[in-house]
Amino acid sequence: MSISTTELAPNYRASRLIKGCWHLAGGHGEVNQAQAVQDMAAFVEAGLTTFDCADHYIGVEALIGQFRREHPALATQLQVHTKCVPDYDRLTSCDRAYLTGIIDRSLERLGVDQLDLVQFHWWNLAQPGYVEALGILSDLRREGKIAHLGLTNFNTALTREILDAGIPLISTQVQYSLLDSRPDQGLVALCQKRGVQLLCYGTLAGGLLSETWLSQAEPTEPLANRSHTKYKLIIEDFGGWDLFQELLQALQAIAVRHGVGLGDVATRWVIDRPQVGSAIMGFTSTRHLPATQRIEALRLDAQDHALLAPLLARRTGPAGDCYDIERDKEGRHGRIMRYNQNEGRH
Repeated sequence: MSISTTELAPNYRASRLIKGCWHLAGGHGEVNQAQAVQDMAAFVEAGLTTFDCADHYIGVEALIGQFRREHPALATQLQVHTKCVPDYDRLTSCDRAYLTGIIDRSLERLGVDQLDLVQFHWWNLAQPGYVEALGILSDLRREGKIAHLGLTNFNTALTREILDAGIPLISTQVQYSLLDSRPDQGLVALCQKRGVQLLCYGTLAGGLLSETWLSQAEPTEPLANRSHTKYKLIIEDFGGWDLFQELLQALQAIAVRHGVGLGDVATRWVIDRPQVGSAIMGFTSTRHLPATQRIEALRLDAQDHALLAPLLARRTGPAGDCYDIERDKEGRHGRIMRYNQNEGRH
């Protein structure tokens, strides 16, 4: 069984499960580059033909470029979704030359003439200029350097403002999972109305939504990696470790009933949500490949949703719209961010 695809735009399709590459940027253990390239080949062969990366994921675009050079036949099947994330300290001088430099560098690293999808982020909303920056990226799209534009981590009001400014968005990447329902606050409805699809990360909460953590005590600092640090905060907002354990127990019951893994159920739940185009999976090795086929075949039914609904109704957060709490630089979520990773990084 191959992985299904979704049409994000006319004549442009992405795999419904996207291979996320954040873990290759550091903070998740040592990266064996040769093994990473070999794994990329295996994922493409298995049907995960779309990779998600970013200009500020240090070394990842170059690693995908290496994969393209070493596996030219497989590279013809690949779609790469990267990002344009101007440094926090450069937002006051985020001009055409700076943005063009980011895009040209991504083209060079990836070894392509055109970027499939550029997803834009703006760190500080108190600093004006994000619509103008997207206008520059739109110009680069018309020049042929970019095929499609999307957003990452913008809330509903900002997304509406950008669409109303005439920016041709096809997607927006946001955190969306059983633990985080913020897209339901208005973004999903807006995207349905305006023809924008959601590309969702955090589906498995950095691996915390798995059998590994079932019936385990709440972890304490220091946590194993950057993903656990990030998503442990989301679990606290969701309702705490005890409610999280109840959710894991329900997911395990559903998984046993269908003969799949706990994480497979959590992923299928996200893929089935309205206006979700794809789920971005932080698969760290090919040992996760069997899960892709299980997720593809799995269908959740009314009994499954009835088991989850009472638990989800007890959620206490995360509060607000998409990425609102993360934008507080001094808050719990904002303090763990790395804000200036583009300037001078190669």
